[in-house]
Amino acid sequence: MNILMLAHKMPYPPNDGGTIATLSMAKAIAGLGNKVTMLAMNTYKHNFKVSDIPSDLSKLIEFYTVEVDTKIKSPELLFNLLFSRLPYNAKRFISASYKNKLIELLSNNTFDVVQLEGLYLYPYISVIRKYFKGKISFRAHNIEHEIWARTVKNYPSGPKKWYLKLLTKRMRKFEISSMNKFDLLIPITERDGYVFEFLGNNAPRCVAPVGIEPEDYTYHIKDAIKPEIAFIGSLDWGPNQEGIDWFLKKVWPEILKHRPDAKFHIAGRNAPKNYEFTVKKQNVVFHGEVENAMEYLDKFTFMVVPLLSGSGMRVKIIEGMAKGKVVFTTAIGAEGINAEHSNNIFIENNPDKFAKTIVQVMSNSTLSKSVSANASKFIRDNFSNQQIAKRLMQFYQTHINNGVK
Repeated sequence: MNILMLAHKMPYPPNDGGTIATLSMAKAIAGLGNKVTMLAMNTYKHNFKVSDIPSDLSKLIEFYTVEVDTKIKSPELLFNLLFSRLPYNAKRFISASYKNKLIELLSNNTFDVVQLEGLYLYPYISVIRKYFKGKISFRAHNIEHEIWARTVKNYPSGPKKWYLKLLTKRMRKFEISSMNKFDLLIPITERDGYVFEFLGNNAPRCVAPVGIEPEDYTYHIKDAIKPEIAFIGSLDWGPNQEGIDWFLKKVWPEILKHRPDAKFHIAGRNAPKNYEFTVKKQNVVFHGEVENAMEYLDKFTFMVVPLLSGSGMRVKIIEGMAKGKVVFTTAIGAEGINAEHSNNIFIENNPDKFAKTIVQVMSNSTLSKSVSANASKFIRDNFSNQQIAKRLMQFYQTHINNGVK
């Protein structure tokens, strides 16, 4: 099959959940013998020259990029607030240059499927329909308006909360308006698929979660387990900042009462200015952006993902579990993974219980090693990229052959 994938940010290097989800899927599809063409937006946050992509990857996937200015500009934001019903988040990804390159690719190539990686590609569906008669699939990385709704719920009152509420309403309408404009829905979790159905989706769907290449994740549990817990994630993402703040204020002090020798390590890219001083607490070590996320995680047995908002699937949990990390998270953090509390992961929402669980597990090497082994096996059994891509290609082939629209 010949697949055109559209991305609103350059998926290389794969250094956050969205880029990992897009690139891992593209590689898996191409690895099955399909031709994959990637048209990505080069934004200020995710900018990479095609010429610098490793040769083994550029031989596998044909990359095209278009420079798109997605920076937040106060005059544009104000104009959008007063004279538009489109969420400003989505407006920033509408680009004439990207549209023109898309038309060029559709006019000069024959594709079986055009796969949209995320909601912000939705405005281009009308263009795709004009130049392409095949199937359009929408791979939903999350429920976008749900992220904002959960963020607003935990946000302090004030003008910014008012604006976020408005943005959430617009995002929900925008998301609902996309329903049934595509032919096939590819939710990243089964739960998201049901939510889209509630919102009005009638298109056939196939769940395609973020997967891993098992051979890339060596499993090793240390004999001597240190009372150190690690966080890694994009530090410019609101839900991550919110989760870290909650953990430091509500959970970490309780842990230190019982384990004063414990340490909390924070790593991630795009940290706000002076963020190191914001998170500076007792026994907290700030690393900033690390060169290799997996090498960073290898130093620790324990990993925390304290999310109070967000949607979709947490890629770092998948990667951490694959490497045998003992993961502590919330119900929102664990969404879409279907892991089992106290068997291969620990899931707590109450801060006191969260702290108590971490203290107990840190002090029990037998339990830690058992959960570590179970976590690695669970991910290898259920999240192999090759198996996920095979299911998706069979799904595409079925709907191409029977002509379902």
